[in-house]
Amino acid sequence: MARLRAPDGCPWDREQNFATIAPYTVEEAYEVADAIERGDMAALKDELGDLLFQVVFHAQMAHEAGAFAFSDVVDAIQDKMVRRHPHVFGEAGPRSSDEQTEDWEKIKARERAAKPPVSGGLLGDVPRTLPALPRALKLTKRAATVGFDWPDAAQVFAKLDEEIGELKSALGEGAPVAKLQDELGDILFVVANLARKLGVDPEAALTGTNLKFSRRFEKIEQALAAKGKTTAQSSLEEMDAIWTASKAEVP
Repeated sequence: MARLRAPDGCPWDREQNFATIAPYTVEEAYEVADAIERGDMAALKDELGDLLFQVVFHAQMAHEAGAFAFSDVVDAIQDKMVRRHPHVFGEAGPRSSDEQTEDWEKIKARERAAKPPVSGGLLGDVPRTLPALPRALKLTKRAATVGFDWPDAAQVFAKLDEEIGELKSALGEGAPVAKLQDELGDILFVVANLARKLGVDPEAALTGTNLKFSRRFEKIEQALAAKGKTTAQSSLEEMDAIWTASKAEVP
């Protein structure tokens, strides 16, 4: 990486900065997740290498700026893992996975308290660049650490009903798209909160449903093709009938 960034190195690599490389870093992380989803170990090996390269790229730019080096990145994560696993590396006794998760959050909270204050208070360091659904989960999880939370899922269901009612009212009143977007955002936020209360990752849940939808829709295309037809040549009723039948066949 240092060679690529050298004065006689690659012109493209030399022109890059943290902001221009960040989108590639995010993309590579998604490609790692995709390889895992497909169970493709050969692809996972390659994609992990691509992701590691992104870490090296950022570390090299930081080194050039006199901020830190790659070895500092490794030292920092090593120290963090030791600090957050006192039951493995320290004097704390054995604990269950649930107990470790709870302790992990407490340790993270102490670490945040020891850092200089960030603008935005408790939620100020939740990355704004996170996809909206994971960020909603993280925001509500963080707020819950100080007691700002519903006591159980039943109250979240009640809030969800309330928010759906508000969207229906706005729609009935002919509200502008901006208002409908705001009301729909409230519903999605409550759904993320409900997922947290149920112990479900909303991103994983929606990803699974997306895959299920794709598989079932492909069944529609295949069934129609067997009749010599396309989706464009078929009615909604015909496609819906195949969809309903495919639900019993496609998990």
